[in-house]
Parts: sequence; structure tokens; C-alpha cells
Amino acid sequence: MSNALAPLSTAVGLALQAKGLLLATAESCTGGGVAQAVTDISGSSAWFERGFVTYSNGAKSSMLGVPAELIAAHGAVSEEVAAAMAQGTLAHSEAQVAVSTTGIAGPTGGVPGKPVGTVCFGWAMDGRVQTQRLVFAGDRQAVREQAVAHALRELLRFIQ
Repeated sequence: MSNALAPLSTAVGLALQAKGLLLATAESCTGGGVAQAVTDISGSSAWFERGFVTYSNGAKSSMLGVPAELIAAHGAVSEEVAAAMAQGTLAHSEAQVAVSTTGIAGPTGGVPGKPVGTVCFGWAMDGRVQTQRLVFAGDRQAVREQAVAHALRELLRFIQ
């Protein structure tokens, strides 16, 4: 997966370094794929601070401070939770920029209004938070790969 992402990860790293920023990630459905993609780049320790894989709702709450009430109200796969994950990542790290992913990679888990392939993203920096919800096609691996690539592409736009 990561070889195809190397140019994108490199661009993210260069942009972060140019601004003197550190990145941290919070991932659910991508299972650490964003962190893997960026740490595949030699020298990434200069701009990548840490990654959280918060697959369970409990982990989202205990590691990132996402309120259980927020998860109960909106579901773990929601823009509200993605935003809280990104903000919690900044609060629980030394990073200045965060990206989060939470979704339903499949093949099971889809519910009405949130089909398999639904992924919510969050990006946070300087008090700004941006979220997005997309539905990707394909099997579990395809959904995860598309989500990692999208998280990085939008991160690059977000920090520039």
C-alpha cells in the first residue's frame, strides 16, 4: 500500500517541515495505515510525532478524550467523532497538526445511512478543524487504501 503513497507522504513531510510542524494521527478504520504511509518515508521522525490506533469506542474515549456521549449521540462513524478524534490527538500529543479516520471498511458493519465504505475524516491545526464524510467503493482493503490516500491528500491541502 505505502509504495504508491510515497510521493504524497513525501509532499506532506516537506510541507510540515517547511512550516516547522509535527503531525500526529488518530485512526480507526485505517488501522494505522496513515502512520505507516508517513513513517515509510526516511527522515519522517523530523515531522511525525505519534499515531493512535483507536479502534474501539473505549479507546477513542480513553486515549483521545472523545466523550462517550458524543459517540452515543452520533455514532463512532461520524464527522463529529472524527473532529473530536483530531482535536484529542492534538491534546494528547506534542503535534501541532492532526488527522483522524473513522469508518466502516467492511465487508460487514454497514447500517442504514452509513453503508460499508463510509469513512469520516478530521484534520485539526491552529484551532481549526475540518471534517469530511465520503463513501468509497470496493472491498475492505480498497476502502482502507482509498481512505489513507484521501487523508493524506486533504492533509496536504489543509496545512498549506
